[in-house]
Amino acid sequence: MKFTQSFRLAIKSLFTSKMRSLLTMLGIIIGVGAVIVILSLGNGLSGMVQQQVDKLGVNTIMTYTWGQGDGSTMDLDPRQMYDLVAEHPDVLSGVSPYVSFKPALRCGNEKFDKTSLYGVSEVMFNNHTKGTIDGGEKLAQGRFISYLDVQRRTPVCVIGAYLAQEAFNGDALGKTLSINGQAYTVIGVLEQIRGSMEKGGPDDQLYIPYENALELMGSRYVTLYLFTSTSGETAAAAREVIDSMLLEYFNGDYNAFYTQTMAEQASMINAMMGVAMAVLVAIAAISLLVGGIGIMNIMLVSVTERTREIGIRKSLGAKRRDIRRQFIIEAGTTSAIGGLLGIGFGCLLATGLGSIFGGMLSQQMGGATFSAAPTLGAVAVSFGVSVGIGVLFGYLPANKAAKLNPIDALRYE
Repeated sequence: MKFTQSFRLAIKSLFTSKMRSLLTMLGIIIGVGAVIVILSLGNGLSGMVQQQVDKLGVNTIMTYTWGQGDGSTMDLDPRQMYDLVAEHPDVLSGVSPYVSFKPALRCGNEKFDKTSLYGVSEVMFNNHTKGTIDGGEKLAQGRFISYLDVQRRTPVCVIGAYLAQEAFNGDALGKTLSINGQAYTVIGVLEQIRGSMEKGGPDDQLYIPYENALELMGSRYVTLYLFTSTSGETAAAAREVIDSMLLEYFNGDYNAFYTQTMAEQASMINAMMGVAMAVLVAIAAISLLVGGIGIMNIMLVSVTERTREIGIRKSLGAKRRDIRRQFIIEAGTTSAIGGLLGIGFGCLLATGLGSIFGGMLSQQMGGATFSAAPTLGAVAVSFGVSVGIGVLFGYLPANKAAKLNPIDALRYE
């Protein structure tokens, strides 16, 4: 019997018992659909992380300093970090201390008690990407804090879109507001982050020179520094320079600080997502295993029901390999159709979930786009696995059918 004839018989057998066939394929449909959804969402998240890295710049390096906790080593001054940059112009191009706290902010008689204040240097704004290196926010009006603003401790600020709208009705440039009782002039307004115009949200923020922020806090202690290397290729070397200086400063205590490049952060996030995806795919594979067992079970029933047919075919000259091939093709066809239905189900579900979660994730990650479109590789692998499972679990029933004695099969009732 030719392959095409066996395939037509397999299709006919499936449509003879539609409900039974659908229930048989259910495990395959769910398993394949789940694998496609998981891989699609994982690829979407990886793409979003890469967008963030591209937006912030691969040459960004974050350094956290905690000291040794005894009160004597927590006096690292920002000027020492500036000196480090000056000593290594081949790998380091700039540094911005990063000071953050909730200020007593007023505009006229109105209070803004949820606004986040960040004390930074001019390095915080990347002139190549035209955005901040901590979140990629771009300017809608005015300019960012300059080197002279930091050196002269000029009382100027760059504010978010929410603050500009609520405090100044969108006309903020040149206006003043009060921070801890001191007047600051607005020199720049950031673009609105999509869908985040709310009190205490990402748009409810302002930047001031870090020296002014330290003065408002009454402390010189900074826990976070954002460095920029001369290029993405020198980021690793720049990190070694920073670590070497801090290790010497903190007397060899590796627990007193932590340095990480943007590329390392992205790799760490992708590695964690990869582990989570592998676990979820393994769980989804259980559905494929259950589907394969279901196919084997229904094929065993089919062999029992068609015992006389097998006996007749053998008496007419059919060989063992012909009988075995027919039942294997039937099992493979069943799982293949289940795989196709699972692919359709998975693609629709992935697209729907991508639309639902895309907006929320985009808002949290500064407008980065989220795409959960299934990849050709994921579809091909899922379909191949579904067919393979059908053939694998269909072999036992097919082999049982091939070994039937034709005389016993003809006498079977």
